Amino acid sequence: MSPEDLCYTPAADLAALIRAKRVSPVEIMRAVLERVERLQPRLNCFITLCADRALTEAKAAEAAVMAGAALAPLHGVPFSAKDLVNTEGVRTTFGSFAFENNVPKQDAPCIARLRAAGAILFGKTTTPEFGHKPFTEAPLFGRTANAWNQTRTSGGSSGGAAVAVAAGLGPLAVASDGGGSTRIPAACNGVVGIKQSLGLVPHGQAPDAFGNNSYFTPTTRTVLDTGLMLDVMAGAHPSDPHSYGHATTGYAQAARAAGDLKGKRIAWFPRLGYPKVAREVLAAGEAALKAFESLGAVIEEQPDVPSTEPIWLVLTQANWNARFRDAADRLGPRFSETLRRQIDGGAPYSAVDLQKAFFQRTEIFNRVQGWFERFDLVMMPTLSRTALPIDHDFFAPITIDNEPADTVRRAWYPFTLPFNLTGHPAITVPAGFGADGLPLALQIVGPFRDDAAILRAAALLEAARPWADKRPAL
Repeated sequence: MSPEDLCYTPAADLAALIRAKRVSPVEIMRAVLERVERLQPRLNCFITLCADRALTEAKAAEAAVMAGAALAPLHGVPFSAKDLVNTEGVRTTFGSFAFENNVPKQDAPCIARLRAAGAILFGKTTTPEFGHKPFTEAPLFGRTANAWNQTRTSGGSSGGAAVAVAAGLGPLAVASDGGGSTRIPAACNGVVGIKQSLGLVPHGQAPDAFGNNSYFTPTTRTVLDTGLMLDVMAGAHPSDPHSYGHATTGYAQAARAAGDLKGKRIAWFPRLGYPKVAREVLAAGEAALKAFESLGAVIEEQPDVPSTEPIWLVLTQANWNARFRDAADRLGPRFSETLRRQIDGGAPYSAVDLQKAFFQRTEIFNRVQGWFERFDLVMMPTLSRTALPIDHDFFAPITIDNEPADTVRRAWYPFTLPFNLTGHPAITVPAGFGADGLPLALQIVGPFRDDAAILRAAALLEAARPWADKRPAL
């Protein structure tokens, strides 16, 4: 197996090869680190590497294999983590000069669980400052380029995570999602990104644990690898009140593409809060739906629904104003102007505005819950078009099918915001390529706390329309 093939081998296969003593954790880690060194100047998807520590842990993992020790499920498999997620002893900057030299004293629960399962952390991936937008760029490190075309955005805010996985820089990445931040870059880069049910993976860093709408999430090339990560990362933790009561195993099993979808009813929302969607995006979605029909599912197209962006803006910009105003004032020009403008946008909201937004969040949850009284799954595009130019102004209008559309948040990703508010599980999977050679994607949404249902549907689609063999020309 060549180093490149090794780097593109799914985590499930790497773990099996390690157990069978057919490949060494050291060989895998060296291949990944050498590839990172070669591609980092072109992609800029890492903020920090912990290469020496990773190689030391890989050597210990190799010794355990040779000694016949009991091996954890991800023994010796490399993983990266978005630089919003705390990692013990490894610099965690949040993409900000405010935390340029911050080194956490303990791992976030999901990181600790991956390491306990044998996975080896080798680097921290890029994020816009505090994960505030769907483009991955910040004064601290610059811009992260799309894996398929470096003149296009990687998406965000987990752009580094998605680019790393798409480029063969580690099979597993921990990302985060506060409004689409895992699913947007996964869609831009042709990989799998899930926003699991609220609380399934504990979020020990949320300052508002009870009102949280942000998630620590897997990003992978295959659905099975996403299931493996969830099996490891899921489970109750004292830091997250939403983390209690979930099923904590069976996600990898659900991701193994068994059976069919006979008798399942799927709602198709070609538009969700904004009327313009690229023709090629709709065609890709319809092709995927035909694959589901061949598996026995019944598809029913649904009318558009109101945008949830106004509610999300009140909740999120008020949060950012409370959390980051002091850092913005202190850092001056070294603070992201795009985040400063959104902090200012949150300043006028009153306590009454905020409480009304909480009420509306409940209304949105009940609306989405109502979908699942009739349907087993809900499907829609992930983005309204392929990745935007890398230097696109976040506040400027975009084009769809060469026609002017609304701003980035309203027109490009209206499909992702609702499910951060409601907590329903949503997974984005590749759905082919556009005329510009960039990935297209489809989003599958499931009943609250039924993450296994969307993994199973995604795995069946992956088996019918494989994507993991596609590689960007790097």
